[in-house]
Amino acid sequence: MEIDILKETINVLKKDPGINTETLKNREKAAIVDALKGKYPLPLLLKQLKLPKSSYYYQETVFKKQDKYSSIRKRISALFHENNGRYGYRRIHALLSREGTVISEKVVRRIMAEDGLAVRVKSRRKYSSYQGEISPSVPNVVNRDFHAEKPNEKWLTDITEFAIPAGKVYLSPIVDCFDGMLPYWTVSTTPDAALVNDMLDGAISQLGAAEHPVVHSDRGCHYR
Repeated sequence: MEIDILKETINVLKKDPGINTETLKNREKAAIVDALKGKYPLPLLLKQLKLPKSSYYYQETVFKKQDKYSSIRKRISALFHENNGRYGYRRIHALLSREGTVISEKVVRRIMAEDGLAVRVKSRRKYSSYQGEISPSVPNVVNRDFHAEKPNEKWLTDITEFAIPAGKVYLSPIVDCFDGMLPYWTVSTTPDAALVNDMLDGAISQLGAAEHPVVHSDRGCHYR
């Protein structure tokens, strides 16, 4: 019984018609044998492909090791797409654990990386309250000298945006240059003037009669 190995190779591996079977790697030859051994005797296939029996069984062992996580790999892919590609390896691992699948986070991360299952993160533009020179500028009294000899002498402030599962929140704190403590802060879902005004009113209410700190900001619209 003769075999047209070249033709069979093209069909199995989708190789170019000009392929020389002698240039095939052992793993490719083993793949051909696996695909054709139900059609041709194993010894004949090994002979035609010039693949030693020991090499074939070695490749079989390697294939089995590679397929160790084949069923879990499929489940990971299914869970990833069921959740619209929004779950990273930790959440996928949690879902697997809930289903009773025992596997380490490290393996889940590796499988997802190998299969290109990565959460697409939308680029977010950092929040900035600066809208240009909308009012006359004021002197930069602090001039990057953030040292203070006593409390409530120099204050710094800014608005910081945080993204949480429920949406975006904005923090408006006062930082005392003397010890880095926060005399007052406010939090809101809207970065508006009320957020800043409430923060300033609350901070001022903590001052003594003789305390008149300089407040340094980035000159954003809420401070102008």
